[in-house]
Amino acid sequence: MAEAVVDRRRLVPRTDAVLADPRLVDAAARLGRGPVKAAVAAAQQRARAGELEPAGVADAAVAALPGTAGGLRTVLNATGVVLHTNLGRAALSPAALAAVAAAGGHTDVELDLGTGRRARRGRTALAALAAAVPAAGAVHVVNNGAAALVLAATALAAGREIIVSRGELVEIGDGFRLPDLLESTGARLREVGTTNRTALADYAAAAGPETGFILKVHPSNFVVRGFTRSVDVAELTGLGPPVVADIGSGLLAPDPLLPDEPDAATTLRAGADLVIASGDKLLGGPQAGLLLGDAALIERLRRHPLARALRVDKLTLAALQATLTGPATPTWQALRCDPDALRARTERVREQVRDGEAELVESVAVVGGGGAPELELPSWALSLPDRYAEPLRTSSVVPVVGRVERGRLLLDLRCVPEDRDADLIAAVHRAGGR
Repeated sequence: MAEAVVDRRRLVPRTDAVLADPRLVDAAARLGRGPVKAAVAAAQQRARAGELEPAGVADAAVAALPGTAGGLRTVLNATGVVLHTNLGRAALSPAALAAVAAAGGHTDVELDLGTGRRARRGRTALAALAAAVPAAGAVHVVNNGAAALVLAATALAAGREIIVSRGELVEIGDGFRLPDLLESTGARLREVGTTNRTALADYAAAAGPETGFILKVHPSNFVVRGFTRSVDVAELTGLGPPVVADIGSGLLAPDPLLPDEPDAATTLRAGADLVIASGDKLLGGPQAGLLLGDAALIERLRRHPLARALRVDKLTLAALQATLTGPATPTWQALRCDPDALRARTERVREQVRDGEAELVESVAVVGGGGAPELELPSWALSLPDRYAEPLRTSSVVPVVGRVERGRLLLDLRCVPEDRDADLIAAVHRAGGR
């Protein structure tokens, strides 16, 4: 007698039965019913197509769910790039993360609890920034460095000229160019000097009644060497118009590790009327545009209508204050990681990976994020065959991003928190099929 053939599609569990799984009930409470139901439907379709056993539908749906409802996935940065733009630049400190969580509910962001009246938005964060840079007469914060420059150009030079050296007309991330950004504000650029040489006389010849300000831009993501000449902020201050210095990387005070990076305190003491910097680079905080300088000038920017459109939210303010007043940031720690300690740690990881092709190799880490382009940080990395790169990067548990060089995947642990080493080792085992 012929054996009956059962259509495997009939064995796929019903949606309501899968959704009753306690793990998925809990996930729906955390993530929302929509994403959970979609994960179940995808798992059911895989089972119908024969890619998955019907009994494994619930497990597959659970494995496919994101860790949070936010959509962004936590990644282990093993690239050796401390401020990796594609990975969100600076990793926030535990203090900053706690501050963001606390600010998620109702806060006194614009309320004086003592009087019950409206107060200046983010006053405690602004006070922390002012305390960090005493040379600034006043401070203000907008949503990123480009926004800070746009606000300055709009408030001080719309319909007028901005004098800038041709050697400082830089291109920033994703193809955005400084000239286009500034001209979008209605200001006119008055370019002076040449690509490699600009003298004080070039600025002096261009300055006049139509000058809104003189702009000094630190070319933080490249270096020009050879027959070059540039003009310092201190020299520009005697020409009359305000001097705006975009130092880029967000260093607030001198740092012996970064001798070639301009800092806000030194630039202000040199006579700059306004300094612009980023919050999510060397400062190690959230994305923000920091404006520091002359009190009257800052107030003029703060009261400009555009400032409302560029203001930061309470989460950014909380993270910024915690970064300024809290313990050392992950960025600070990664930049100063001891190479010998990193070698020993990487060797321990290699031993636990248990792959005969895994090697401990010397590596070079970099700052990234448009800062200190020539600084090389001696480092060590776990070297694996490049076939590991894709499964590690696309892991549904914890993506691990390294860098591929000459057919090898290098995993530099400098920016991987040490308490995540076990997660990295487990990810390598899964990627290797063990």
